[in-house]
Amino acid sequence: MRYEQTKKLSNRQFKRLVGVQQRTFDEMIKVLKDAANLKQTRGYPNKLSLEDQALVCLQYWREYRTYFHIAREWEISHEVIQTS
Repeated sequence: MRYEQTKKLSNRQFKRLVGVQQRTFDEMIKVLKDAANLKQTRGYPNKLSLEDQALVCLQYWREYRTYFHIAREWEISHEVIQTS
């Protein structure tokens, strides 16, 4: 489920899906954006937004699914997940 789709969920549904409260997730995104602003980027742009990258990470931690299965769901290469 992409970040745009999670916006439609209630706080309780969001926590049940992701494992953290919406407010906590929003704070995580602020920290990630601050870190991304300091980082110099080269190469191709990311296929996933920072919000989606955080959701992938939380999904991995919460469900212990393999990179292969997560990559299939998100329609990205599993090598992308391993290097993030």
